[in-house]
Amino acid sequence: MIEVNEYFDGNVKSMALENEDGKATVGVMAAGEFEFGTTTVEYMTVVSGSMTVLLPGDTEWKTYSPFQTFVVPANTRFKLKLEKPAAYRCLYK
Repeated sequence: MIEVNEYFDGNVKSMALENEDGKATVGVMAAGEFEFGTTTVEYMTVVSGSMTVLLPGDTEWKTYSPFQTFVVPANTRFKLKLEKPAAYRCLYK
């Protein structure tokens, strides 16, 4: 079953699918700053645009471009800054 999610007053939207490979989402984010919490390990891949990310335990922001992936540990929070809209894929493990 496909699930549609919307966060931050519609500035982040995603579609989720769970199957034999696990759970995955694909989505888009408007320009802005966002903070998310995790319950599982998340593998975030930028599909289009770029995302500047502050991962848990890091003190410096890092920018990710298309086809680059960052990993967020379970049960943590991370921050994102986007100067322009971007698209992503997230795999949950």
